Parts: sequence; C-alpha cells; structure tokens
Amino acid sequence: MGNSPTTTGQHVDFVYDVVTWISIFFFVLVVTLMVTFVVKYRARPGHTEQPSPSHNNALEIIWSVIPVLLLALIFFMSFTLFMDMRTPPADAYEIRVVASKWNFNFVYPNGASSDVLHVPPNRPIRLKQESRDVIHSLYIPAFRAKMDCVPGRYTYQWFEATEPGSYDLFCAEYCGRDHSNMNSIVVVHQDDAAFQEQLNKLSTPPAYPPDWGKELWAKKGCKACHTDDGSSIAGGGPSWKDVYDPAKPKTFVGGDSIDPSDIPAMDNYVMESIRKPQAKIRAGYESVKMSAYPPSLVSNEEVNAITAYMKELAGKYDGPSREEAEAAAEAAENGEQDASTDTAETDSPETDKPETDAPEAGDQQ
Repeated sequence: MGNSPTTTGQHVDFVYDVVTWISIFFFVLVVTLMVTFVVKYRARPGHTEQPSPSHNNALEIIWSVIPVLLLALIFFMSFTLFMDMRTPPADAYEIRVVASKWNFNFVYPNGASSDVLHVPPNRPIRLKQESRDVIHSLYIPAFRAKMDCVPGRYTYQWFEATEPGSYDLFCAEYCGRDHSNMNSIVVVHQDDAAFQEQLNKLSTPPAYPPDWGKELWAKKGCKACHTDDGSSIAGGGPSWKDVYDPAKPKTFVGGDSIDPSDIPAMDNYVMESIRKPQAKIRAGYESVKMSAYPPSLVSNEEVNAITAYMKELAGKYDGPSREEAEAAAEAAENGEQDASTDTAETDSPETDKPETDAPEAGDQQ
C-alpha cells in the first residue's frame, strides 16, 4: 500500500512493522535452532545418545518472561493507538456520511452534499456515519480507516490527511447485489482555500432544473436501481425515462392507475414515491423495497429538479430552457452582489465630511 498519508495511518503502519519484525526474528531463530539441532543430534552410526536435562529454571524463565514483555509492549502500543483512533480532536471538522444501497452520500456543514468525499489537508476530519437500510462499512485503505455504518445508530471515525491527492473508498461489508459497485474516492485538496472553493461549487446546484435532477440521480444513489435510458436493472425499479412517458401506463398493485398525461397527478406520485415508496407499488415491481427519502435527505426543491429531469427524459419538460435558467441565475447572483455592495456602502461611516476652518489664534480671544 505504501506509506499512509494520514497521521493515524502512519501509527498503524508502525505497530504492524513492529509486530512483523518481531515475528520474522523469532521465526528465523526457531527455524535455525530446529535445523541445527536436527543436524547435530541426528541418529548416525557410532554415535551414542547423550543424557539430556529434564528441567532448567533459567531457560524456562527466559522463554516465559521475554514473550510476556513482548506481548505487553504490543498491547500497550495497540491500545494507545486504538484510543487515539477512537478519540477525535475537539476541533475536528465533521462530515455526515449517509450509506444506502449502493451509494455513499457525504453531507457537509454548509448543507452541500456529494458522492465524493472532499476534505482539506492537515485538518482532523470526523465522519458521523449512518445507514438507511443494511449494514455497510466505509473503508479507506490508504488511510487505514474502516468503520461500519449501522442502521438506527451513529458510528464515528476520524483521520487527518497530510498529502493532497485522490484515494479509493470502498464498502467493506457485503450489502447485496451491487456491493462491488459501492465505491467512491476521497479527494484531499491542496489547501483549505481549494476545499472551500469546492464546497461553494457543491452548494450551488445547476441552474437548469433537468441538469440538477441528473446530478441528483447520480449523487443520491438513484442510479443504482433506476436507469435513465429506458433499460432495466435486475432487482431494480422503473427507469426514470418511463415515468412521464404516456405510452407506459402506470398501473399499481391493487388495480389503481394514473394517466401519465395528468402531470399534476404524476408530480404527486413522484413526490409520494420518494417520501413513501411503499404507498403505491408499480405492477411488476412488488419485490423492490426502496428506502424512504425524507426532506432531510432530499428536499422539495430537489424533488422538483428530479421530476424536471424525468420529464425531459420523456420529452415532457415545459420549464425554462437552459439559456433562460442560466441567465436568470446570473441575474439573481448579480442582484445579490449589488445589494450587498449597496448595504456595505450604506453601513460604512462617512469619510467625506465637510472641512471646518480652524479658528485663528486671535479669534480665540
């Protein structure tokens, strides 16, 4: 794996090195003595067996005390390292991790989220982990960091990356059909300024609603079960391309149905399917058990973007064009900047005050 780019990872490597070299030393020692004794005391013509001692206090003390001391050393090093890895610094930067089949979603303090873990260098990072369905395990091999994500409770781990770069991140607990595809990367930025710039980008969604919906499809893990090209996934749900397609009737278990041309009804159906997936189950998808996405994970604005993307896939999108949406966003941004500038000028103390003539010495009398 090479040297670990984290502070705790370097300590883990040191403990492993100590244990490895102790093991190598005693392996070589035992094998050497064994071969030596086999050769020296082998049975051969003309050799008479010599009497051997049945007890040696000094020897027994040596081979008992030395292993005890070595075990005590290994225990002390391992326990102190374990406590260090389980106790994050008080000023650690906390990032929330939401694991679900088959995706990791990382939520930052400013509300931004991504399916890639972004961190600044030389700063303790505390991961607050949870799972929405089954047990997952967030594992970053290069950091020597691994912790399970357990449904119904929070788990924690922390690290401090010292070298900028990209590092692999995996789910290390078998979690179902696409477990092998549940992976991502950790991006350690060059400095804190680059990290903050990335957070600002993540917190600013695309202006064009369908583009934002497509981004959410990938970032929220929807693509693990729903395609966007009309194809199907074994064990997955309906393709997003078919949701608003009038040629694909929406018939549910129990016989109810929705006319895809009834856009308001379809919008409500999509919202309900995200918030309460089991409320209406499409015929043919009875075995699919989708997890619910409350507003804390998918906001109403994000649901609107998702429906916009679904409509665009079906050729039913009737919102602003990409050019109109981007122009409106740019105008809004410029308006906010102008407003903040005006506020700053209003709040600033006046510097251009009229000058008053100082009285002459004779006028003071």
